[in-house]
Amino acid sequence: MSDRVTMYTDGSCLGNPGPGGYGAILIHGEYQGENGANYKELSQGYKRTTNNRMELLAVIVGLSSLTRPCTVDLWTDSKYVQQAITQRWLKNWQRNGWKTAAKKPVKNQDLWQRLMPLIEEHDVTFHWVKGHAGHLLNERVDDLARGAASGRGLLVDEGME
Repeated sequence: MSDRVTMYTDGSCLGNPGPGGYGAILIHGEYQGENGANYKELSQGYKRTTNNRMELLAVIVGLSSLTRPCTVDLWTDSKYVQQAITQRWLKNWQRNGWKTAAKKPVKNQDLWQRLMPLIEEHDVTFHWVKGHAGHLLNERVDDLARGAASGRGLLVDEGME
């Protein structure tokens, strides 16, 4: 995998559940600012969803937008997403028939199942970044996610219905 991508993702919800949105930034090579050719922003809002669903969807959409296998440094302020991968919760949930260690059904199973082939296709390293701490690109994906949640043209989150 020769192409290297840095990705920042965030999810937002205005109420939980409530209207929500995701934001993702993809950078190929060195960051060149908002007008750089190597920089892409993605966002979308949903009528009724949860924050964790939007955190996951941001990662799914970002990885799905890649046109070939890449090495990805993915930054998220969601410990839910980051730890599910780095602490192998996802692998354990799958092995345990989509049950948690407490034998309860895994929440957001539909999205975790969409994410799994993407992290197999790409060489993804998940990193955690503290939210609302002034990091330029984390703040930008937060703005994208909140803007999408409060915007027009909100979609239906089928997994919530």
